[in-house]
Order: sequence, then C-alpha cells, then structure tokens
Amino acid sequence: MRWTDLLRVGVHGLRTRPLRVTLSAIGIAIGIAAMTAVVGISASSSAELDRKLDELGTNLLTVGPGQALFGGESQLPLEAVTMIERIAPVESAAATGTVADAKVYRTDQIPENESGGITVKAAEADLLDVVGGEVAAGQWIDGAAGDFPAAVLGSDAAAALGVTAGPDVQIWLGGQWFAVVGVLEPVELAPELDTAALVGWEAAETYLDFDLHATEVYTRAAESAVADVQAVLGATANPEHPEEVDVSRPSDALVAAEAAEASFTGLLLGLGAVALLVGGVGVANTMVISVLERRGEIGLRRSLGATRADVRGQFLAESLLLSLLGGAGGVVLGSAITAAYATWQGWPPTIPAWVLGGGVAATAAIGAIAGLYPAVKAARLSPTEALTAP
Repeated sequence: MRWTDLLRVGVHGLRTRPLRVTLSAIGIAIGIAAMTAVVGISASSSAELDRKLDELGTNLLTVGPGQALFGGESQLPLEAVTMIERIAPVESAAATGTVADAKVYRTDQIPENESGGITVKAAEADLLDVVGGEVAAGQWIDGAAGDFPAAVLGSDAAAALGVTAGPDVQIWLGGQWFAVVGVLEPVELAPELDTAALVGWEAAETYLDFDLHATEVYTRAAESAVADVQAVLGATANPEHPEEVDVSRPSDALVAAEAAEASFTGLLLGLGAVALLVGGVGVANTMVISVLERRGEIGLRRSLGATRADVRGQFLAESLLLSLLGGAGGVVLGSAITAAYATWQGWPPTIPAWVLGGGVAATAAIGAIAGLYPAVKAARLSPTEALTAP
C-alpha cells in the first residue's frame, strides 16, 4: 500500500471510535502540554532575567563591612568612597550609611517595639543612578531635598507603612516628623533598599546625629574590568584591614537563582515525561483492544489480498496518527499556558523551537512504540483464524 492509502485507512480507523481516540489523545496531550509549559515558562523566565541584566548591567559591585578580627561587624573608613572612585575603571560610586538608632513609624503614637523592621539609611544624591533605581512616585532626595527632613521610602517600606508620596504625608522617623517626598520602584540589584527609609546625607547629619560613615558603597565599573576591580576593592576601601571587607556582585545572585530554577525545571520535566509515558500506555491499550475488536475486519482484508505488511502498516498508522493528534493538542495547550503565565508575570513569552519540534517527535516515537506490538499481533493473524474468531 502507498503511504497515502495507509493514511486514509488510519484516519478511517480512528473516526470509527471517536470517544476512545479522544480519551487516549488527551493522555498524550497532558504529557506534552506539561513538558512544553515547563520548558516555555523556564525559557520565558530566563529571557526576562537576560532582559533585566541587559537593562541593569552586570557591572555593579557592592562593598560592605565584614566580620572584624575579634568578632562583631567592622566599619568602613570615612574615605572609602573617595578612595574607590580613584580606581581607574570605576565609572561611579555612591554610598549609604545605616542610622542604627533611628526607627520608623507611621505616627508618633505607635509603640516603640513595632517599627516593622524598616531601616533608616543616609543616601548620597547619586545613589539611584549607580544602582539603577527608579522613583515610582514623587521625587528623589537630591538637591535641596537632601538638606531637609525629607525621606524616600523603598517599595516594601512604603507598603508596610501604608503610605504614598505626597506634600502632606509624614512619618515619625528618629523621633521627629519627616515628609515622604518619594517612593521607589523595587530595586533589583539592591533589594536592601526596598525595606529602607532613605534620607539625605546632610539631613541625616543635621537631624539624626549621623556620624557620616559609609555602610555600603555601590560601585559601577567598566564591563571589561569588573573582575579586576572586584579583586582590589577590599584593599582600596579599607587598606589597613582588607580582610574585613565584603565585596559582592549583585547580578551573581540573579544568575544563581536562575540556576536553581533550572534544577527545579528538570524535576518538572521528569514529571511531564512520566505523564507522557502514561499516555503512551493508554495508546497501546487502545490499539490492543482495537485489534481484538476488529479481527473480522483483519481476516476479511487478508482474504481479499492484503499482506501482513499492509495490516501491520494500517495499525501502526493509526497509532502514529493518534499520538500525533494528542501531541499537536499538547503543544498548542502548553504554548497557550506559557503565553498566559508569561504575560501575567510581565515576561516576554518564549518557547524554544526545539520544544515544539521535540514534542512532535516525542509523540511520534511514543506512537510507534505503543503501536508496534498491536500491529505485529494483528499482522500475525491468519485469515481463517481471524474470520472464525468469536
């Protein structure tokens, strides 16, 4: 038989049992949809991470005090920022300083022990430019705003206090009222700013008795020299005790999170493969029952001149078509799930081409394997045996 004849016969065989075919195809579709969605969502997440890294850059380094030799936290010298800025490949640097004794409350009537874990940080005027942050509402504490009792809240801090930026909005900070002049968008590369109330460097000194020391220094280096700058930052920030300085690259945390997600994706792919295997068993079961029910048809075809190869090809064609039907539905369903989830998360929907092709190829392989035994069993039936079977 020509392949077109096999295709036509296979389609006819499936059309005579629509409910059973549909249920078997659904089993295949679930497995393929699960695998497609898992890989697609993972790829969309990676694409979003790549977009973020391209936008935020991977050249941000942070310098902070580490563990002192005899315990406790060390302190960066007052000249740390100035010394770091002298490193040739350093493009910009800005510091924050934690005001340890200052607490933040919505009003002055809240008990002292209910500060909500919001830290107070003095910030230099160019901090946002260095860390790649943006103001969601209001303004930043640069210029004159940095000299007065004004604060900008991180996104989480604003949510915890239940406030927004406005001319009449105030918070009780360090024992006095500070005007909330701005609220930040979440800062991807400096998440510690999300839970902070930021005040101007000069305002912290004037109103909060801040002693003008840097707790963290954010540094932008030339892309080609990030590793070299990272190697000398500790000794530059604190020449006397470079071992007491912590230097980190925030983008590394995002990449590590992607690696952890990739491991989880592998687990989900394994579960999808199990679902696909179960679907393949369902196809094999459908084809075995089909052979048992159609012995009369097989015997009639053999008596009219059909060869064993013709019968074998017919049932293999039905099995392949059944699996491909489920695979196509699974790819469409998995793609739709990926697109919907990625859009909901604000990610660019991304489905690798190999997933689409691999899904179809996997279903074809499942169909061939699942249909092989029933096809061989059908081909071995002699015309007499098939026609006389009850």
